[in-house]
Amino acid sequence: MIRKLQRFLPALAIFLTGCERAPSIDIIGSFFPAWMVCMTVAIVLTFVARFLLVRVKLESEVGPLIVFYPSLLTLLTSLLWLAYFR
Repeated sequence: MIRKLQRFLPALAIFLTGCERAPSIDIIGSFFPAWMVCMTVAIVLTFVARFLLVRVKLESEVGPLIVFYPSLLTLLTSLLWLAYFR
């Protein structure tokens, strides 16, 4: 059993190479993962986008809102992470 496990150990090490360094941000002495900061900023930007869409009366034109806003949040989170941390 141990010999079988030893054969797969190098293959398992390949999957752990991405865990080498996680980008963290120091905020008031506490380190947060970069994705959490990007998501927080994206949530604020999504609320701003909703406010603007309601104000110009275009919210009814964007399609199903239950799909639009989570998609917008995901898009903004990914774009912020790519722009600032990659």
